[in-house]
Amino acid sequence: MAAQQVALEEAVARLRPVDTLGVPLGPGIPGAFLHALGARDDWEDLTVFGALLVDLYAVFTHPGVRLLSGFYGPAERFLVDSGARVEFIPSDFRRFTRVAERLAPRVVASVATPPDRDGFVSLSLHAGATIQEAHRAGADPKRLLVIETNERLPWTHGLDPEHPHRLHVDEIDLLVESDRDLFVLPDDAPSDVDRAIAEHVRPFIHDGSTLQTGIGGIPSTIVKLLAEGEGGDYGVHSEMFTTGLMHLHRAGKVTNRRKGQYQGLSITTFSAGTLELYEWLDGNDDVRFLPVDVVNSPHVIAANHDMVTINGALALDLYGQAVADTIGDRQFSGIGGHEDFIAMSGLELEDRSLVCLPSSSVVEGVRISRILPALPEGWIVTTPRHQLDLVATEYGVAHLRGHTVRDRARALAEIAHPDFRDELRERAGALR
Repeated sequence: MAAQQVALEEAVARLRPVDTLGVPLGPGIPGAFLHALGARDDWEDLTVFGALLVDLYAVFTHPGVRLLSGFYGPAERFLVDSGARVEFIPSDFRRFTRVAERLAPRVVASVATPPDRDGFVSLSLHAGATIQEAHRAGADPKRLLVIETNERLPWTHGLDPEHPHRLHVDEIDLLVESDRDLFVLPDDAPSDVDRAIAEHVRPFIHDGSTLQTGIGGIPSTIVKLLAEGEGGDYGVHSEMFTTGLMHLHRAGKVTNRRKGQYQGLSITTFSAGTLELYEWLDGNDDVRFLPVDVVNSPHVIAANHDMVTINGALALDLYGQAVADTIGDRQFSGIGGHEDFIAMSGLELEDRSLVCLPSSSVVEGVRISRILPALPEGWIVTTPRHQLDLVATEYGVAHLRGHTVRDRARALAEIAHPDFRDELRERAGALR
């Protein structure tokens, strides 16, 4: 039975005062639908499962609404500080699939393109962890699948027949239309520290390497160096497809010819960036969107040729324990694919993973080291010490994989800010 095309208000009315709702991460969020939910004031116990809100939605300020989030952004942090019922679910992105399956929300909602002439909608910028739950909700008469269509969204492709990245209108219960502006993630200008770190990282990337880059100034700067420099024949296998990776494609540096997995194709599970990126992705079958439990599997990642992963951290200690999603005991972001893309480097000798961070930060006028003798009590480890391979700051690269506790600590002390280096050297020498 084909989907019903209904007004937004009618779709919102189909939710019960006591209900459960699942939405995708970030660019997959049905923004108009969530905003419309905020117009209702009869919520008794609405539980929403999602991640990385891209806007402030009034529905989450209602005392009868609870958000279970797998990844915090600025919106979640604001809501937490405002006293909203927002709680974090510790899970890496790959396992969001199982979390969504266990929660099995009665209502699943997502954005998508308008249907094509065959009745299919593309899930556009997000495959992630919710596509299987969308299929289940559409097939279950006791559940509700709501799709918010938007003509601004690019039509993107999966990989038939196993991962088609689309839904048919016969699976969908309700279709609502939206013309909301798309979420845009601008490219920030790189700092001097970003450029210095990028220069240290560049020698680890060889012709034919398969690349994963995270979000932020450092990965963007590294990709820019690759786009403008010598070499190429790169592959892409990245949780997130960024504007920088588009520029790398446009520079003729990406062939995906030598990858061990999905040769000829750039693989991702979601994309966020500029409007130029979204226009480039529209109908572009060089980039394929697959579910996150495929994209972020360490064994799938490591099967690629000469895999190089580039991620960040907020802090780490001399043991190599990385803190990437919390500040003290406060949730700041989320685990995402951090550990998966770092862990893969221990599975194949040629593969390398780089954790990149500035050596220090200035907080309220005081310089603090981001490489610590030990993590303070209450700090939470995102990625354990045995997973780390290479750590880069603006002062160089520390090689950790295969080295002793003391040698690893000494290597980290050498790339710390000079103001803290002597203390860290002394502490490193005492480790066993």
